[in-house]
Amino acid sequence: MINESLEIVSQPGAKDGDQVVRVAGVLTIHTLFNFQSAVRAETAPALILDFSGVSYVDSAGLGAIVGAMLSVQKAGRKFLLAGANQRVTALMEMTNVQKLLPNYASVELAEASLG
Repeated sequence: MINESLEIVSQPGAKDGDQVVRVAGVLTIHTLFNFQSAVRAETAPALILDFSGVSYVDSAGLGAIVGAMLSVQKAGRKFLLAGANQRVTALMEMTNVQKLLPNYASVELAEASLG
């Protein structure tokens, strides 16, 4: 089975006020609580989730991403996803989440979209 671990590292983005949260591992029902806590702790005007290190997301993990996005947007902040692999992207497409949450190919492209 999949190694159920998740590493989360937060660092400032290239532009002042941006925050990049680098996530690595799997985002599942077993690891989503740490993910939720890390996202809730961020207060930057723009939050970019770097998912380039995420190998797998289950339906609970996808729900956690959507919940995080809604929470950040409700607070009037921007939420972007970058670097999700084909497996994660396929899940987003199958559930139509990609319409709500575009996946940028890289953190740099996500940052550029902020202007």
